[in-house]
Amino acid sequence: MTYAESLLPEFDQEMANTRKVLERIPDDKLDWKAHPKSHTIGWNANHVADIPSWLVVVLTTPSLDVAPVGGEPHSSPKLTSGREIVELFDRNVAAARKAITELKEDTLGEPWTLAQAGNPLFTMPRRDVIRSMVLNHLMHHRAHLCVYLRLNDLPVPGMYGPSGDE
Repeated sequence: MTYAESLLPEFDQEMANTRKVLERIPDDKLDWKAHPKSHTIGWNANHVADIPSWLVVVLTTPSLDVAPVGGEPHSSPKLTSGREIVELFDRNVAAARKAITELKEDTLGEPWTLAQAGNPLFTMPRRDVIRSMVLNHLMHHRAHLCVYLRLNDLPVPGMYGPSGDE
């Protein structure tokens, strides 16, 4: 079994679960935040919608500098409606899934670097970056969104079985 064949079922399940959460984010709550130190629901939803695009970057480039010297820093999208956020997520998931199906097995052990202003923040094999920086990171922020839904008395979707709202 190839890496892509082993990753795709989990990827598809987690993206479907994430989409269910994003679909529940109401437009009138995008500016809500749980605490002054927390990001808003809208920031988290935009961030979650953006994260699948990182998988394409990890599989097609040797590195990413999020704040290149003399260049534009990376920033999360700032979409202002749930519909737009879900549409971005869907596009990014489709591109990420395509990148997974086209990946070359021999590149998974190659080092990939995340840098800021030319300074490496970390370097890891691509296969590890896919798991930690992409999938685990997405699930981390998806969990924030689930808590934010609950704190706003909005139904949380079931993901690994029914939720308390189903």
